[in-house]
Amino acid sequence: MHGRQGERTTGIREFFAARAVGWETRYPDDTPAYAAAVGELGLLPGGRALDVGCGTARALPLLRGAVGASGTVVGVDLTPEMLREAAALGRRGAGALVEADSELLPFREGVFDAVFAAGLVHHLPDPAAGLRELARVTGPGGRLALFHPLGRAALAARRGHGLRPDDVRARPRIGRLLDATGWELLLLDDAENRYLALAVRRR
Repeated sequence: MHGRQGERTTGIREFFAARAVGWETRYPDDTPAYAAAVGELGLLPGGRALDVGCGTARALPLLRGAVGASGTVVGVDLTPEMLREAAALGRRGAGALVEADSELLPFREGVFDAVFAAGLVHHLPDPAAGLRELARVTGPGGRLALFHPLGRAALAARRGHGLRPDDVRARPRIGRLLDATGWELLLLDDAENRYLALAVRRR
């Protein structure tokens, strides 16, 4: 990546690197919301799940619970400090941790049954490229969950600003974006206590 996109990627890495240690202590009550979102993926024992932009890999034990011992669980993040914090929290026991850019994933086509992405899409330098890459590594009929444990309005209020008209997660923008990158939007739930855009990989 070059120019502005590369600068933004570097900025994202630096932002999260500085906050990695103790990250989860800032948001201690999110696990039930994560569990509900993982449940929407419909994973079966033996399935293959990717947590992209995994951060401290909070979702990995939940994904492991869904696919069981015979399944595959991989967490990917751009920030090595986040992955070190995930390892310190014991998350390697639930799945592999891989340092990689979500727009350049080191996996073959169609290898995953489901992709979980918490707090990712609005950080992507190029959301269309990122979602297209997630489609590439997901098999036909596989599901994608774009998730945040707060809805857009609640998250904006927490950060002291209003909803942004250019927010990639807003309806109908996210639907058009998913449609253009190989996905079909099944559900958009932008409530106070969560944001969930659930999509299926078109066959």
